[in-house]
Amino acid sequence: MKLTFIDNYELAAITDDGAVSLAEDTAELDVLPPQQRINRVIEEWDTYRPRFEAAIANGPAKALTSVRLRAPLPKPTAIVCMAVNYMENGTLKEKPPQQAFFKNSHAVIGDGDSMHLPDAPASIFEGEAEMALVIGRKATRVPADDAYSYVFGYLNFVDGSARGLPGGMGLPYFMKGQDDFAPLGPWITTADEVPNPMNLAVKQWVNGKVTHDYNTDDMAHDIPTSVHFVTSNTSLEAGDVIALGTNHGGLHPLQHGDVVEQEIEGLGRLTFNVHDDLERTWERATRAERGKDGPAPQLSGKYAP
Repeated sequence: MKLTFIDNYELAAITDDGAVSLAEDTAELDVLPPQQRINRVIEEWDTYRPRFEAAIANGPAKALTSVRLRAPLPKPTAIVCMAVNYMENGTLKEKPPQQAFFKNSHAVIGDGDSMHLPDAPASIFEGEAEMALVIGRKATRVPADDAYSYVFGYLNFVDGSARGLPGGMGLPYFMKGQDDFAPLGPWITTADEVPNPMNLAVKQWVNGKVTHDYNTDDMAHDIPTSVHFVTSNTSLEAGDVIALGTNHGGLHPLQHGDVVEQEIEGLGRLTFNVHDDLERTWERATRAERGKDGPAPQLSGKYAP
């Protein structure tokens, strides 16, 4: 099943025919904010799933072109991002040490929203194409061999990054925690519809040009290992997110006016816009295209060298 919010944060199921309202099936949750509503649905999935299946079978669907898709997880309690978690198509000879960081939950934006680049002296802004998983129940010190039973579903995630900030600003708090730096969606696809999440094609386009193009089978520390690692240090709850990292070769400078699309096999296509009040520009090239020359340089605007 595919779940998200539409219009004025009305819960809906996404089908081949469009968006089916689940408002009547979750009426008892109307007093709760959207994130708490989806958390309850996830926690009590055995109760809500048959209701939703009946609604999908019987209810009319609205065309997706007639509704506004919202972030399916508007403000998760925790967003944990795995860092340096891909083998980079064999360029890394050994698995890197496991590491992670927290993302600002206020940074979430959804399909059709805009990422606003901050007035900050970053050398480049990038959006890492990632798959993320959604936790289905309280998870504390989860054994790797039981990790999948804690996964409710999967979705597209983009880890916005402001790189090259001077001094202590290069820490994740500043580099990764800016507002709008966590696009996710366009919906949650439940785990039962993703039989092999460790073998999914991940693609991202910037203005129609393919930037990221890799497979989740390149992941250094797989999903069970990552869930175990994160929950060994931090308890997670239903509706929390673990983003699983990226292959860095496709990283590309984001700049004013860009339209970014991302599609993970079976998880839908997420689209967002990039806005920069300063209208700075960078060379249009991916890290793979630049090779040993490093990330694309800034060409014009405030903070340009």
